[in-house]
Amino acid sequence: MNLDSDIRADQPILTSARMILRPLQPSDAGLLALYTGDKRVAEGTRSIPHPLPPGATEQFIARVTTPEREEDVWVLDGSMADASSVLGLISLKPLDRQQSQIGFWVAPAFWNAGFASEAVRCVIENNPHKARTLFAEVFQDNPASAHVLTNARFDYLGDAEAYSVARRTTVPTWTYIRRM
Repeated sequence: MNLDSDIRADQPILTSARMILRPLQPSDAGLLALYTGDKRVAEGTRSIPHPLPPGATEQFIARVTTPEREEDVWVLDGSMADASSVLGLISLKPLDRQQSQIGFWVAPAFWNAGFASEAVRCVIENNPHKARTLFAEVFQDNPASAHVLTNARFDYLGDAEAYSVARRTTVPTWTYIRRM
């Protein structure tokens, strides 16, 4: 694997059976733009706009690879198992008191293949933030992502709501917690 030279050395590379979770690199921009330009992906997240504005992907990569970043973001790279070099993304955002929030999406072409579950398990097993507690939220119209979390031993915490940029509205969510 040849990572671009501007990738930060302080974000660990994590491995699972079928993929490598690695920091983003500029060469990921094409596939990321393709996948995040899909309305189904954008509407499953809080922050991806739809339609995707020109340059948004490159700005995102620059933001999450800077030393001042607010979260760690990994690409689900399946190239070691003859799959795409970008299957989706997973992120960990540090909170206070040794807590982090996990988020993820997988491109529709790879749905129902277990990649999200495998990536979430990999992050939990490696616990790169040394968190004592992980939080997650999913939109209530996305039971597949809720299933990923409950299979990873997250417990349902309650209902809430979050604004979705792509949907341009507040959407009901389920919130989950996992004590490490």
